Amino acid sequence: MKLAVVEGDGIGKEVIPAAIEILDSLGLDIEKIPVELGYGKWERTGSAITDVDIDTLKECDCVFFGAVTTPPDPNYRSVLLTIRKELDMYANIRPIRPLPSVKGIHERNDFNFIIVRENTEGLYSGIEEIGTEISTTKRVVTRKGSKRIADYACKLAKSRMNKLTIVHKSNVMKSDKLFLDVSRQSAIDSGVVHRDELVDSFAYNLITSPWNYDVIVTTNLFGDILSDMSGALVGGLGLLPSANIGEKYAFFEPVHGSAPDIAGNNRANPLAAILSLKMLLEWHGDAAEAAIVEEGIDAALNMGVCTPDLGGKYTTSEVGNTIAKYIKTRIE
Repeated sequence: MKLAVVEGDGIGKEVIPAAIEILDSLGLDIEKIPVELGYGKWERTGSAITDVDIDTLKECDCVFFGAVTTPPDPNYRSVLLTIRKELDMYANIRPIRPLPSVKGIHERNDFNFIIVRENTEGLYSGIEEIGTEISTTKRVVTRKGSKRIADYACKLAKSRMNKLTIVHKSNVMKSDKLFLDVSRQSAIDSGVVHRDELVDSFAYNLITSPWNYDVIVTTNLFGDILSDMSGALVGGLGLLPSANIGEKYAFFEPVHGSAPDIAGNNRANPLAAILSLKMLLEWHGDAAEAAIVEEGIDAALNMGVCTPDLGGKYTTSEVGNTIAKYIKTRIE
């Protein structure tokens, strides 16, 4: 496998090396291609991502990504939106599952759901007009985009509990009616048990009763907000991994941002990046190795080896090193 490794900005430069140490401990035949992208590159060169960078990513099988800082500058070309569009990675997959010894907002930890977020259109289509008196963003919902994300969610649901929740706001935003209709039809055609909920009431239901859900499909902005919100259920954004999947390419990243306020202190939680690595291994077909990574995470947490955000005293690199050592003992 040829893997593009993008540390990015802020704590991406700390959590990705911790995860790469774990990847290296597995002894897999992987060629790692470092690629510099992000705000730091933009400050230095005037470009956060170039066409050459895109070509490099396309030459790789998948991308392992840290985090980038996105400034409020209209001239800044969003790295993530650019990659998602150029590589046509239409499905953003964000699993939400509690980890051992980590408390969220509920005593119950018997939930395990996945948010499937459309990744290339909606309010993140990038079609905007910025002015001094009025600024507009065009919300784009297409039949093609709705069908392929709904089909992906239905396929995932059939591999789990065969339950799908379609989240929308079609009572106010009429463009969501197309997304809702197409998603319903995909569920019917797939034989998936489904229901739909309005995004505002759904947000309340998800936080208060997460155990009632399995696979959730929604549009771009809603999926972004709901998945970040779900970090409260598992103990923080530092525990949320994600995958971006397309027909030809895949891209794996922690949900959290670049967190410049704590960058450089070696105390960022690397578990979201490591869990994203686990998703990468599963995607590539390395199920046994992915399972060992999960074992290593559980072992570290059960030993109390965690970063300060989880009440621990260990550094980013110490958490990664502990998991890597566990893996080496398992595969020797």
